[in-house]
Amino acid sequence: MITGSKAGTKTVALIGTDAIAEAMRQINPDVVAAYPITPQTAIVETYSQMVADGLVKTNMIAVESEHSAMSAAIGAAASGARVMTATSAQGLGLMWEMLYIASGLRLPIIMPNVNRALSAPINIHCDHGDSMGARDSGWIQLFSENAQESYDNTIQAIRIAENPAVLLPVMVLLDGFIISHSIDRVELLDDEVVSHFVGEFKPAYSLLNARNPVSVGNFDGLYGYYFEFKRQQEEALLNSFRVINEVGEEFGKISGRPYRFFETIGMEDAEFAIIVLGSAAGTVRQQVEDMRAKGIPIGMIKLRVFRPFPARELAEAISRMKAVAVFDRSSTFAGNMGGPVFIELRSALYDLQKRPLLVNYVYGLGGRDLSVDLVNKAAAELAEVACSGQVKQPVNYLGLRE
Repeated sequence: MITGSKAGTKTVALIGTDAIAEAMRQINPDVVAAYPITPQTAIVETYSQMVADGLVKTNMIAVESEHSAMSAAIGAAASGARVMTATSAQGLGLMWEMLYIASGLRLPIIMPNVNRALSAPINIHCDHGDSMGARDSGWIQLFSENAQESYDNTIQAIRIAENPAVLLPVMVLLDGFIISHSIDRVELLDDEVVSHFVGEFKPAYSLLNARNPVSVGNFDGLYGYYFEFKRQQEEALLNSFRVINEVGEEFGKISGRPYRFFETIGMEDAEFAIIVLGSAAGTVRQQVEDMRAKGIPIGMIKLRVFRPFPARELAEAISRMKAVAVFDRSSTFAGNMGGPVFIELRSALYDLQKRPLLVNYVYGLGGRDLSVDLVNKAAAELAEVACSGQVKQPVNYLGLRE
């Protein structure tokens, strides 16, 4: 279904995977190398049909595994091509060693990852364990609340990754089935607008340039410069803070939807707040707005950028809160230390003289629903922490069967 919208856009009903494929069509990458895995498969199925129909000029490479998909993407990107792929869960796990090579070689590959639980036991539904496991692989990570943000983040990812001050790969993350296979309202930009926004990729170096030969992936042994290379990667991630904001603001000018590290709801006068990322933000937002209408001083932060982690910005946003609940859709298996967002946020607050009490809620593993009742339960407990000034149990499992 297509309806009229403001000038330069059209409103459509799309599932999340098709929203990603539509963004890819408008970007028109030189190479896409991919292997199917549920629930990501629909992205490359749809896009391969676009290739077959001549809607794009992409060289589509059907490989024998996800490891091969990332290997092909690395080779193509090193040659100077604009490259994309996509995966999920076990597929991300199979390309694990190649993730580090892609970032270490500073290759701006874009990869939508449809978040799915990792086996065992076998589960094809959503949690964030796959991408959170790769959080230290040197990839930038952008989380999406819905199909619209999946589309928007994919387009922005190109500009972020290819910026000369960054040159790092980017994962665009969307929740399996909840976003990937649910129909949503998506506002698409005109093809020409997206094409102008992403521009043409002009790599500084190419393996195929015989007049200016370069070496890629050299052995850098005991007394080489490996340490310096890793420090340069860290500097590139630091540079990406500025670039992510600049690209988000510029995208806002063409779409009416500006992006930053996170979105805040009611934080101006809140006494306690919930931090969440991914599709659960929609459920939490509705409950926060309902509670605020009843005079309850609660706020919300929807985290969009997990890597690089916006520690300073988050600390500033919550420093005056009495208590903060962090919702994590994955576990770190770190001896009841909590989920990854909770652990990172605790570290971000460590040096502050005044900081809120933190409570962690691990929820939704393997696709278990985050109901309204569960959100209200966590909010009531958070209000009690804010009132009493005490945290009885820092790490909690929301919706766990007893």
